[in-house]
Amino acid sequence: MPTYQYKARDRQGRLINAVIEADDMRTAARNLREKGLFIAEIKEPGKGLQAEIKLPGLEPQPGLKDLAIFSRQLATMLNAGLPIVQALAILERQTEKKKFQAMLKEIRTEVEGGANFSEALSKHKLFSRLYINLVRAGETSGTLDAILDRLATFLENELALIGKIRSALTYPAIVFVFAVGVTYFLLTGIVPQFAQILTGLGSELPLLTRALMSISDFLRQGTIFIVLIVVALFFAYRAYYRTDKGRHQIDQIKLKLPVFGNLMKKSALARFSRTFGLLISSGVNIVEALDITKGTAGNAIVEDILEQTKIAIQAGEPVYTTIQAHPQVFPPMVSSMIAIGEETGALDTMLTKIADFYEREVDEAVSALTAAIEPLMIIFLGFIVGVIVAGMFLPLFKIIGTLSTQ
Repeated sequence: MPTYQYKARDRQGRLINAVIEADDMRTAARNLREKGLFIAEIKEPGKGLQAEIKLPGLEPQPGLKDLAIFSRQLATMLNAGLPIVQALAILERQTEKKKFQAMLKEIRTEVEGGANFSEALSKHKLFSRLYINLVRAGETSGTLDAILDRLATFLENELALIGKIRSALTYPAIVFVFAVGVTYFLLTGIVPQFAQILTGLGSELPLLTRALMSISDFLRQGTIFIVLIVVALFFAYRAYYRTDKGRHQIDQIKLKLPVFGNLMKKSALARFSRTFGLLISSGVNIVEALDITKGTAGNAIVEDILEQTKIAIQAGEPVYTTIQAHPQVFPPMVSSMIAIGEETGALDTMLTKIADFYEREVDEAVSALTAAIEPLMIIFLGFIVGVIVAGMFLPLFKIIGTLSTQ
């Protein structure tokens, strides 16, 4: 029976991107409408010239985006009443990434052999401890489709957050690299030509000009040496960051960086709140939820605070007690809202509200940062070029002035 790809919206307005088996396209459309879906697009999988061209050996590894799509599609099919083996078989056939397809085949074979879905997932690195624990909770409670739907939403929010952080860091990085490239070209290509002319004139050169000529000579003769030093420093940084002491020191510095430190702190709070809230609402006990959340924090300082919180909870203290003792990372608003959530029995709801708030804060911070960095980078680049131009033309102005007085 042919398989058709479709995009549709359910009665809540959520976009569904999945596949359906039917005798023909008209039957597939009718079946989707009977399920209460509003069809946006339905088509056969790409073939021939319509199929995407894949370069052998260059296929990327499955990532967070693939996992989010997989979770959403599997949740939709389970909610529609399909057995999990059949749903996995459909996803296996329709996925375009060979590595992900092979992974799904292994998972389906494990489940067909009698293994639990969560047990089959645990054999693959793509599925995190968070993912596996939530799937296990869904299997135990019989709400696997709802859990997968929550996971899909969580992963989509995580992707959006990562995208915002990358957009904040990518633009200044590109402009900085461009500025370094322009400066290098001017110093190694233009300055030497001016230097020959100015040296031939025999006039005493200003300090700025002599400094630029010295830098130019150093760059032309020691470029390879500089590149080797930069590469060595990069690998030294990575090696030091792998040590416990190095990771703590570097992560502490990251949180204290001007502008970027605040952005990283807000993103860490958003990730903590979203992850912890998802685990609590899915029925994972609070100690295990904190332990899993600690592994997704992405910052050694935040991990330490969550470890202290877990120990305090095991000793009978509430969550907010330890968190409120670290206002430099967890602002008073966060600890207060967590305290209210614990008192009212709505901790997961409060955590979701905190996550929503800080995701909006990250979005606003990224917009403000991008708007501020653009003129600053232009000024920086203009200053560098201006200094080089001034250093080259000052001697000429001096010589012209001397000649005009004679």
